[in-house]
Amino acid sequence: METFQVHILAADRSFYEGPCVSLTVPTSDGEQGILAHHSSMIAAVQPGTLRYQLPGEEPRRAAISPGMIKVEHNDVLVLVDSVERPEEIDEARAQREIDEAREVLLQKRSRQEHQIAQASLARALNRLRVKSSSLGGL
Repeated sequence: METFQVHILAADRSFYEGPCVSLTVPTSDGEQGILAHHSSMIAAVQPGTLRYQLPGEEPRRAAISPGMIKVEHNDVLVLVDSVERPEEIDEARAQREIDEAREVLLQKRSRQEHQIAQASLARALNRLRVKSSSLGGL
């Protein structure tokens, strides 16, 4: 199976750099599937589930936050604020973040605080979704 080079980078770390067989990223236009020799593109990455398969391995998944993806010359760059493998996600912490964000949303706060709370809620819900889906397989 043909591969391409992928660089998945978060603000605080390099998540994975190396050969990849397939990659699926949530974008503003829906999920984008990437295989070897994909046409060049740049897209905004949305919070959601990143799915990727390394050569000779089972598919993997990770929770990602907003960012961007660039595909060019069989080389893929994914830049996101954060990326977490299911085993790195703390369910209790994510649930606390959900509860706190919902509390802020119930209060009459500024537009900016409301938007921040909505983003926090979406991120925490996504983290729990990725964590729970890993328990049941792909």
